[in-house]
Amino acid sequence: MKRSRFPLLISVGVMLFFYLPIFLLVVGSFNDSRYGGPWRGFTLKWYERLLTERDIWAATENTLIIALVSTVVATCLGTIAAWVLHRYHGALQRTHYLFMYMPLVVPDILMGISLLLLFVNFSAKLGLTTITLAHITFCTSYVTLVVLGRLQDFDNNVVDAALDLGARWPRIIWNVILPMLGPGIASGALLAFTLSVDDFIITFFVCGPGSTTLPLYVYSSMKHGSPTIINALCTIFMAVTAIIVITGQFLMNRRQPVQQLRS
Repeated sequence: MKRSRFPLLISVGVMLFFYLPIFLLVVGSFNDSRYGGPWRGFTLKWYERLLTERDIWAATENTLIIALVSTVVATCLGTIAAWVLHRYHGALQRTHYLFMYMPLVVPDILMGISLLLLFVNFSAKLGLTTITLAHITFCTSYVTLVVLGRLQDFDNNVVDAALDLGARWPRIIWNVILPMLGPGIASGALLAFTLSVDDFIITFFVCGPGSTTLPLYVYSSMKHGSPTIINALCTIFMAVTAIIVITGQFLMNRRQPVQQLRS
């Protein structure tokens, strides 16, 4: 029987749909045309111009500060919340689950308006602090759900055995719980960092003067007509992301043989 080529065509179509725009963006970053469009020759001037754009570096600094602080706080809060939700059960926990799921299902525009009204009612000055608090609000929920998924396979008997052997809770947390939950915590932290860097709608509502982030800067630049330099900026970020992913995969592949030898 002749094999159908329909699945192959669907796969190729999906791959083109996802990666062709990225390929065009990378190619456009080397286009000599300022506004994109027809090819006018190869150039690196847009990458050189990135080095002199102070607004871009200021926006990058704001984005990284907000993302790092939000990730650290959200990872701590989300891990503790996941452990408590998994460890203790009751009618009150259903309400806790509801509050944990709400930032995930509420539309971003509604959440942005709600947080803006909250900050205005408390006469809070809009800036990096309000953006960071807003990002912690929704990043915590994502970290909690990721760590909860990891806790589904967690063996509580290990903790009980450590208690029976006389170990105290600080040592149990450091030597037992954290190593076992490490992959889930790391995944939640990476997800929180990505969502914080990528967020636009909520940031747009709670930002203030001098607190422009990269998504806001990209939107403003595309709106007022400088897409080619934005293509260069996005290409650099994709390259950095690819290097991080490849390095992480390489380190994980190196650890697997060592773990197999130990077992």
